[in-house]
Amino acid sequence: MGYPRLGGEGGKGGDVWVVAHKRMTLKQLKDKYPQKRFVAGQGANSRVSALKGSKGKDCEIPVPVGISVTNENGKIIGELNKEEDRILVAEGGLGGKLLTNFLPLKGQTRTINLDLKLIADIGLVGFPNAGKSSLLSRVSRAKPMIADYAFTTLKPELGKIMYDDFKQISVADLPGLIEGAHKNKGMGHKFLKHIERTRQLLFVVDVSGFQLSSQTQYRTAFETIILLSKELELYKEELHAKPALLVINKMDLPDAQDKFHELMHQLQNPKNFLHRLKKEMIPEKIMEFQHAIPISAVTGEGIEELKSCIRKSLDENTDHENKAYHEKQLLNLRTPNAVI
Repeated sequence: MGYPRLGGEGGKGGDVWVVAHKRMTLKQLKDKYPQKRFVAGQGANSRVSALKGSKGKDCEIPVPVGISVTNENGKIIGELNKEEDRILVAEGGLGGKLLTNFLPLKGQTRTINLDLKLIADIGLVGFPNAGKSSLLSRVSRAKPMIADYAFTTLKPELGKIMYDDFKQISVADLPGLIEGAHKNKGMGHKFLKHIERTRQLLFVVDVSGFQLSSQTQYRTAFETIILLSKELELYKEELHAKPALLVINKMDLPDAQDKFHELMHQLQNPKNFLHRLKKEMIPEKIMEFQHAIPISAVTGEGIEELKSCIRKSLDENTDHENKAYHEKQLLNLRTPNAVI
């Protein structure tokens, strides 16, 4: 509150921040703050010895790295991608002063949602039973559930590729997509939201094609790639800008070599083969792959080549990002009054 006789100003109310901490989990947050209500401190009143009251104490909500903060309408307020990142979610009210008749104003009251998204270098993309879990167990020490039926992966599994020089690359095995995932069918948005937080995509397709059940249509490996591209595009077009690799799995099966060569021919001239699909299934832009590697997650064929391609692709992407960053910094230094 202000001090009318001497024109004093009351202190502004404290703000509420969401702050990222590496060792924090959502379970710890829930256990520590079961009431799910966070209030910042009040500003101090103005008085003769201090005409301007001190600001109220800020309130910090500790959350794990990788949190996306949205408001009650689902609009994203911000994302916390690294340690000590912070987002202002509610601002304290002004203290009492002349303009407010020396009465304090109320601060913001907001309802927010915290959504934890996976962060990994590589995200495995594919229809169910393409062999993503088998591949993850081959390239890392992860032990995902593996079985001869669809939807064995019901939640993201993380593994790390270890190289001889101690380089580590994180790989996320994500639940399998189905047609209509952008409409939240199958694992839908639970899967797609994690793709946003991976640096690169690794498409995994069965060289023999895919059929979810006897009631659904059979799709060739080429059609599988086109449909996966369409699902990503419908969910968020920006996903097409991510660097992508293609893995053709199950090369140990009969006739795999013939089917692999047929797929490579189709990918060289994809527009010549799109007539097999309905118009609404064809993406505006077909995914371009930096490398296409035939493998067998069962026998281990092609795994070492794949690991080398993954590292090479990530290194090239990092170099590109660093170059773009330095060019931007240089441009800012040459521009008068630029904010870096």
